[in-house]
Amino acid sequence: MEQKTAASHAQPNWSKHIHVPLVGEEKRVGTRTVLVGHHPLPTPEAYIPQKFCSNQIVSSKVIVDTPTSPVTSGLPLFFVITITAIKQGYEDWLRHRADKEVNKSTVLVIEDAKQVKKECEGIKVGDIVEVKSDETFPCDLIFLASTHKDGCCYVTTASLDGESNVKTHYTVQDTAKLHTCQAIDCLTATIECEQPQPDLYKFVGRITIYKDGQEPVARALGPENLLLKGATLKNTPRIYGVAVYTGMETKMALNYQGKSQKRSAVEKSINMFLIVYLCILVGKAIICTTLKYVWQSVPFHDEPWYNQRTQKDKEAFKLLKMFTDFLSFMVLFNFIIPVSMYVTVEMQKFLGSFFISWDKEMYDVSCNEGALVNTSDLNEELGQVEYVFSDKTGTLTENTMEFIECSIDGYKYGDSITEVDGLKGHGKAEKNREELFLRALCLCHTVQVQQKDEMDSGGSQTGSTSKYVAASPDEIALLQGAQKYGFTFLGQENNFMNVQNRKKEIERYELLNVLDFDCVRRRMSVLVKSHDGSIYLFCKGADSAIFPRVPEADVQKTRIHVERNAMDGYRTLCVAYKEISHHDYHIIDTRVKEATMALQDREAKMAQVFDDIERNMHLIGSTAVEDKLQDFAAETIEAMHTAGMKIWVLTGDKLETAQATCYACKLFQTNTELLHLTAKIMEGEDRKEDRLHELLVDYHKKLVSDVPPNAKRSWTLSHEYGLVIDGATLALILNPSQDSRSSHYKSIFLQICLKCTAVLCCRMAPLQKAQIVRMVKCSKGSPITLAVGDGANDVSMILEAHVGIGIKGKEGRQAARNSDYAIPKFKDLKKLLLAHGHLYYVRISHLVQYFFYKNLCFIFPQFLYQFFCGFSQQPLYDAAYLTMFNICFTSMPIVAYSLLEQHVPIDTLMAFPKLYL
Repeated sequence: MEQKTAASHAQPNWSKHIHVPLVGEEKRVGTRTVLVGHHPLPTPEAYIPQKFCSNQIVSSKVIVDTPTSPVTSGLPLFFVITITAIKQGYEDWLRHRADKEVNKSTVLVIEDAKQVKKECEGIKVGDIVEVKSDETFPCDLIFLASTHKDGCCYVTTASLDGESNVKTHYTVQDTAKLHTCQAIDCLTATIECEQPQPDLYKFVGRITIYKDGQEPVARALGPENLLLKGATLKNTPRIYGVAVYTGMETKMALNYQGKSQKRSAVEKSINMFLIVYLCILVGKAIICTTLKYVWQSVPFHDEPWYNQRTQKDKEAFKLLKMFTDFLSFMVLFNFIIPVSMYVTVEMQKFLGSFFISWDKEMYDVSCNEGALVNTSDLNEELGQVEYVFSDKTGTLTENTMEFIECSIDGYKYGDSITEVDGLKGHGKAEKNREELFLRALCLCHTVQVQQKDEMDSGGSQTGSTSKYVAASPDEIALLQGAQKYGFTFLGQENNFMNVQNRKKEIERYELLNVLDFDCVRRRMSVLVKSHDGSIYLFCKGADSAIFPRVPEADVQKTRIHVERNAMDGYRTLCVAYKEISHHDYHIIDTRVKEATMALQDREAKMAQVFDDIERNMHLIGSTAVEDKLQDFAAETIEAMHTAGMKIWVLTGDKLETAQATCYACKLFQTNTELLHLTAKIMEGEDRKEDRLHELLVDYHKKLVSDVPPNAKRSWTLSHEYGLVIDGATLALILNPSQDSRSSHYKSIFLQICLKCTAVLCCRMAPLQKAQIVRMVKCSKGSPITLAVGDGANDVSMILEAHVGIGIKGKEGRQAARNSDYAIPKFKDLKKLLLAHGHLYYVRISHLVQYFFYKNLCFIFPQFLYQFFCGFSQQPLYDAAYLTMFNICFTSMPIVAYSLLEQHVPIDTLMAFPKLYL
């Protein structure tokens, strides 16, 4: 029991971060072995030295990306290339200067039990590095030891994913006590881990520690043991770590490779216009070449008396001469292709994006941040959105959790432990059950207690205060609720969790294992040992994840409270437990160790082990936490409805909770008829596919078949339809069986959805969110889609939609980091779409049409002039004028127009959303 796996420590909620395949990940497979401190192994086993990347960072590209037309004239083309090269060259020089500053910075490396100063680029894989408080990690490190006795350190990753909250990282207990240079230098160990890959929240490895006269000890390594380059050490005087990924193989550098490029509809239409104009250019050249030889067929036209042909011209091959004339006309008319338009459009998009960032109405004082533009190429897409896909928690709601009430053995408890609601008479649960429930709340979590010293005005220390630090605000709210009822979590020390009970006594529980929360299991568990040696499993999670694992008699007592709380719009969690014998725990611990030590398929193996452990539990009760609706969320949704957009809410929350939120934010009106496609509607059926088919046909007939073809629906009709579907039913539709009838589910479902004014999808997995967005995006007409969310589980749909919007919320910044635009609050979406999006779409439309129109008008006189000069390729315009026309004379006015024009005042656009149509 003394030695634990890495999974046996309290860990941050890494599993909830959704793994999204990133650029280059599929190319990096296999493992690498690292010698810690470059110390040779005491055993004679073979070690093959490996070659690793240096720690030098190179972000400069030295690439010129030129937007050129296949047919252009020399000087304008040269000008465009030169301007682009200067711009990219300057940006490249700035990157090179920043790289040099990082590469030449000083770091401390432990060599021969001494601190040695080195340049950052001199760090090699296997070096032991010392990092002090408020310093950034110079490469990706495996955490070995810190000045904290419990082997933890605190880190902020704001420069990586924008998360400003402090994360807790842990070391394996075998190296936690190596606090000095001399002690850490005596460590002999190897680290075997996966090859570099870009996912910030995924890491699989193991460390093998060698001691004289003892068998090697292997320990599992996970994301909680990895300190990423670019992160900053906080509230920890000093840590030691061994370099595993360096230079361009660090996760930060791999993430610079970016994601797939999105292209706007306007950009695609420009390419179509260019093809048309290229055809016009070729057509003009062919017409003029043909007419030239028709003209020259007339006697004396071919050889006038003042321009006699030479003998060489007379002997020239006629087909070659015709081809040469054709190319001459192509060069003469090539100005019809607007070469400078590419530069102008890019300039308009780039400069225009600053107006979004500068908008003071989209600035949030609470987080001291405004809107952020990650992709300026999609400005005009904001003015063409037809479908909006929104997350619920943290997007429509504040994600500020407040503990409301709880239920213990079917008895409801309100503001205090003595207030009961009398659902089962005027009584309450037994005292030991109340205390068991509150202990479960105080033990089943990954919250850390952070101490902070308080100073008086004279600068002397007056005491210390503590606060809870957690990856999820739900967990803090539950601890605050337990504290209100008399049980207080005091923190964790040396792998023991301290809880103060109602009698002000300190109870100590040894933390044996943490079974982390993830979006698939929808629950988390802890295994703890009490002071009397009893071992308990405490589990909390969604009702759908807990109810099937407890006796039905327990469920009936609590279900009424869960459903009532959900209908009130509260977030509900169920709490269960079971007592485990020492023999059973020995088997469990062995299986967990085997799963956590696996380098291949570790996540799948651990999921199977967790599933087997979390069975045959007993339900204690449930909790209700309120997540308040964001300010002006209802007004924003109402405005988008009026603007002709259809809103879909995609959430992993419970159906009743999500439905109450949808009514509160006016997604569903009181007169909206709801069509349900949920597992609850189909439960009890032998073949759910048959019942699903009946419902789909019935709804399709009501919304599609029976509606007259000339009937026009509007948002103000007295009778509207809304669809409610859950993840289980959606899986039957999107992944049908081999039945031929099932293959049509998707098309029928899509037709029903497109006829509804609003759609609510609950109990959704992240992948299903992306599937829904892809289904609508690829439907007939290819409507422009927009996805908005605030958490890691929203990243997949944000990347899938035409436009991705990230909310700078409290679930981290993964959504904002992967989005095209990031905004502080959901209400800012109204101005982003109705004002900025509408104006940018109108402006760039005028810009593109202007360029094609003026080039056509400019070159058409040149074409007509050929009829008066005998098709001799004589230019009408002066060469300098030809060169400067596109570059200077006609570019600046349209750029100013495309940046500043407001055909309708912004206040009017905001007041009348129908103008967006």
